[in-house]
Parts: sequence; C-alpha cells; structure tokens
Amino acid sequence: MKTAYWIVAALLAAFYLYAGGKKAVQSKERLAPMMGWVDTVPMPVVRGIGVVEILGAAGLLLPPLTGVVPALALVAAAGFLLLQLLATALHLSRGEAKVTGLNAALIVAAAVTVWLATAW
Repeated sequence: MKTAYWIVAALLAAFYLYAGGKKAVQSKERLAPMMGWVDTVPMPVVRGIGVVEILGAAGLLLPPLTGVVPALALVAAAGFLLLQLLATALHLSRGEAKVTGLNAALIVAAAVTVWLATAW
C-alpha cells in the first residue's frame, strides 16, 4: 500500500507542481490557450489556485517523508479531490463538457490517494 501511495502521490504532485507553477507565474495571455477559464476569473484568484496547488503537492509528499503530521497528506489529497470537483463544475457551467476528461482522471487519482493515505 505504501508503494502504491508513493507512486500515485508522486504523479499527482508532479502534475500539480507543474500546473500550479504555471498559474502562479505566467501571464493571462500565456495561460489562456491551455486554460480557457482564466479569461473569466480574476488573475489574483488564478495565482491563488496556483499557490494552493503547489502547497498541496508539498502536502502530499513532505509530511509522510518527514513523519511530521503525516495526516496532512490525507488532507492534501482530499483538497485536490475537492479542487477537481469544483474545476469540473466550472467547465460544465461554461459548456465545456468535452474538456473534463483530465478533471475526471485527476478526481480518480485524488480519490485513490485519499484511500491509500487512509490504508496505511
């Protein structure tokens, strides 16, 4: 179970470090081609989401690695699950059902991470 957790958590963390890093530093014009929703959301909110994603990625890895409050990994995984449920709702409200495949995959990965974090 631990090995499975580390594999899924590492993949999620890598994705969110990349995506969060882009949201945290890139301009609206650079983000818009790959994230169409940024045109309707204020940039401070986009930047905040990016920072939350970076912190969540750290939360998946650092607490179990250090042994300091390892339950925070469960909180981070649950946070990513909630984040993707809200992201899916945003896409659906914008009539973008075709682009929710990645959201669905991330929901499954986050749910599996939550389950694995509770299993050990």
